[in-house]
Amino acid sequence: MHTQAHLIIGTAAFAKPNQWKINLAAIIGSLVPDLSLYLLSVYYLYFAGVSPGIVFGQMYYSDQWQNIFSVDNSFFVWGIIVGAGFYFKNDVVKIFGLAGCLHLALDLPLHNDDGREHFWPLSDWIYSSPISYWDPDHYGNIFGPLEALLCIILCVILFFRFRSIKARAGIILLGFLETFFIFMSVLHPI
Repeated sequence: MHTQAHLIIGTAAFAKPNQWKINLAAIIGSLVPDLSLYLLSVYYLYFAGVSPGIVFGQMYYSDQWQNIFSVDNSFFVWGIIVGAGFYFKNDVVKIFGLAGCLHLALDLPLHNDDGREHFWPLSDWIYSSPISYWDPDHYGNIFGPLEALLCIILCVILFFRFRSIKARAGIILLGFLETFFIFMSVLHPI
């Protein structure tokens, strides 16, 4: 799924009005499994001057990058975080971990040749789903718009759940980003 979809879904699942710590935990937990990809990509694209074709066609699939992704996309790592939240009776840690787990649970069935080692360190197995959220060769032209539709519905629900101007602006921004990327991928498929 697109990162903004993870943010929308994680927020819809876990955020509550007037509980900024819980809300921030839901947002950050929804983001962290993709964060290393953004940090690596930004560094190599904008600071090291590597072309996008090399970054996303070669470096993304390299053992070095995949080893990093295996840690921040491991159900075991996120499960430990959730367990710690329950053990220490800390709702912020628990929601952070649950949002990360939800991110992984949504990614697992929607990545074809770009999946992650979700069961690291016990296994280096990567599930190759017949479905992709973005690749039209694997139904991305169907599942991408369905993802966008779900996110629009959730954004409407979130808009009515949260009354503050900042929250509503963030919801509108995420909804716009989600629909923009889906719209662009339909107009310009890879």
